[in-house]
Amino acid sequence: MILAAGRGERMRPLTDTCPKPLLQAGGKPLIVHHIERLAAAGIRDLAINHAHLGEQIESALGDGSAFGVRIRYSPEGEALETGGGIFRALPLLGPEPFLVVNGDIWTDCRIPEVGLAGDDLAHLVLVDNPPHNPEGDFALDDDERVRTQGSPRLTFSGIGIYHPDLFAGCTPGAFPLAPLLRRAMDQGRVGGRHHQGLWFDIGTPERLAELDRLLERR
Repeated sequence: MILAAGRGERMRPLTDTCPKPLLQAGGKPLIVHHIERLAAAGIRDLAINHAHLGEQIESALGDGSAFGVRIRYSPEGEALETGGGIFRALPLLGPEPFLVVNGDIWTDCRIPEVGLAGDDLAHLVLVDNPPHNPEGDFALDDDERVRTQGSPRLTFSGIGIYHPDLFAGCTPGAFPLAPLLRRAMDQGRVGGRHHQGLWFDIGTPERLAELDRLLERR
């Protein structure tokens, strides 16, 4: 699943007329970078949620055949936050663990295999803390377990594998993902790994321009 429902307030005025996932870097929309990398990794069945200007996303990507994938959409109208958006899309994702990627990041991280260890409910890819999140989000211990407390503190990359049972007891509507992850961490059921390569959180026009310059050089 690619998360593409965010309004992109900090990207205005760029996102006043264009949904954030369709903003371009390196000559192609951000979301197309994801689709191409997922297809290259052998992941061909995709779900994409959308809200703000979502019809533009469907028009640009179609059924995915142009990229060698099959895309199904989960329209939200009003954005449901990360947890609510994934929960709404569960019927498209099936009963097995699934990969979720934030649509507003770019990374050279290898696409993780879609699977979970033991009775884990989630597996998170973490990165070094960027300047805009110096305190990090979670800790990763020596056994590659993700914890709410501890050190070193790292930042969640926006790439995760989740079991549908992570959302057990949830009800339709808008809600964040982080509380569900913290509950699973307290149960010792979240694994993770540290990606130390390139990673961009495209949260501002300046970061988008920085990524564009990098990709043009590459």
